[in-house]
Amino acid sequence: MKIILLGKPGGGKGTQATLLKEKLDVPQISTGDILREAVKKGTPLGKKAKEYMDAGKLVPDELIKGLVEERLLQDDTKGGFIFDGFPRTLRQAEDLEEISERTGISIDKVVYIDVPTQNIVKRLSGRRSCGCGAVYHIESKPPKRQGICDVCSGKLYQRDDDKEDVINNRIEQYEAQTMPLIEYYKNEGILVTINGDQSINDVFKDIIKGLGI
Repeated sequence: MKIILLGKPGGGKGTQATLLKEKLDVPQISTGDILREAVKKGTPLGKKAKEYMDAGKLVPDELIKGLVEERLLQDDTKGGFIFDGFPRTLRQAEDLEEISERTGISIDKVVYIDVPTQNIVKRLSGRRSCGCGAVYHIESKPPKRQGICDVCSGKLYQRDDDKEDVINNRIEQYEAQTMPLIEYYKNEGILVTINGDQSINDVFKDIIKGLGI
């Protein structure tokens, strides 16, 4: 099965992508992974992408399109795949449609994990991290001692990208760029909307049901 996963930052999309990958035994594909792999292998497109990345510039959509097509033609995608974080814009969705016409590789379902913005802000802004890698939440997973890591007794801190203003900014950018995709795929008749404001297991069960697998 060939799937696209959509969802706001912090909405649990990455977790569900991992669960789906394990259940379906198909690769989870993100543009970040594609770029890193192409650069590592030194493919012609990878070398071009590296020039932009080394200069601190965004890799153009046209180049991303070529890299995505290159990735989809690899043997491990024949049984299906999960797109995580691609497409991000209508332009990229149209690029994917072009790739589909050329390769015959078409998307079966688009899963949109819908979580209210205020709940995402509450979820992310309550996270506290430790330098040892442990992560807590002030409500759902608090440390035994306030502000102190259970694992190494280090001082917990709030990451910059977990601060409320940063979270709101990320979601605003997402809604401006990516929300139009919801309507696009709804019109295509392949959109499945899932209530993401549930437990991880319940969200996963609803995704499986929505996909009919």
